[in-house]
Amino acid sequence: MTPRILIVRLGALGDVVHAIPVAASLRRAFPQARIDWLVSAKHREILDLVPAIDRRLVINDRGDASGGASLAGAVRELRRGRYDVAIDLQGLIKSALLARASGAPRVLGFSSRYARERAARLFYTEAHDPGRGGLYDPRETRHVVDINLGLLTLLGITAARAEFPIDDPPSDAARIVRDRTGGRYALLNPGAAWPNKRWPPERLAAVAIDLRGRHGLTSVVLWGPGEEALASAVASAAPDAAFVSPPTTVADLVALARGSALMVSGDTGPTHVATAVGTPVVGIYGPTRPARNGPLSPLDITISRDALCQCHHLRRCRLDRMCLLDIDVADVIAAVDRRLAAEPHRV
Repeated sequence: MTPRILIVRLGALGDVVHAIPVAASLRRAFPQARIDWLVSAKHREILDLVPAIDRRLVINDRGDASGGASLAGAVRELRRGRYDVAIDLQGLIKSALLARASGAPRVLGFSSRYARERAARLFYTEAHDPGRGGLYDPRETRHVVDINLGLLTLLGITAARAEFPIDDPPSDAARIVRDRTGGRYALLNPGAAWPNKRWPPERLAAVAIDLRGRHGLTSVVLWGPGEEALASAVASAAPDAAFVSPPTTVADLVALARGSALMVSGDTGPTHVATAVGTPVVGIYGPTRPARNGPLSPLDITISRDALCQCHHLRRCRLDRMCLLDIDVADVIAAVDRRLAAEPHRV
């Protein structure tokens, strides 16, 4: 009988990207399986590019105009799926409840130490405990992708690896950027949902000036909803070296990242998209740990004040000065030089 598998990971963008290797490993282990994914309407775009998935079940869990089924409608659709297994990769009470509501006889998730909300464990029939103290414990130094893949041992999959099957979409935004730069550009991303993940725009502008002057790369400044002013601040401070990206969808972001020589960014969704498609990355990290959330390539470089940060995994800094401000322009320029030198054919 063809197994029917449900993945539950509602958001956010970077977390959805980090869960894609689970779908890829399931497809490799069970080629004939039906693999569906329940995702928030806000974050379904990236999954449209993942061929390992059969169906994307979209829920409007925010009550806004982003589309998708209501909670009751999503549960009805899940029930119709007649899943054999539901896998909750989010670890929230909400996501665990949705996995259980699917009616799957096996509902898999993480132990209470590794769930984002400990009570989520109550809804699983089986739980995986990665065994190093907890999800946010400083002793846990494995990447979240590897932690996610570890859950598949409950299905007998022990050799899972980090694969990101993402299609190469057409993109008008990428074509505009290629035409304007001659195809030689870097991506700078000043935005992030958490204020304490945002490196100052004037410092990114200084990096853009250096990229243009010494490497001949024009910087394209990315922006998402509510971030255009941040992008404009970077471009205005580096008028001959950087310009603001056209408006972008997630598909545009994938195409732009694939054509880029480099991305410089904090810990945010576009960074993880770039990492997934193989873009060289220099990451600027503050309240989150690169070992857990950083790029996966051994060639990528992260600059972090993790050892000094007193606000790990908090959206706002509790101190007068966030640790990200201790990372200066010279640190990032030196990291950019090392990263570009590691793959000179991309420049």
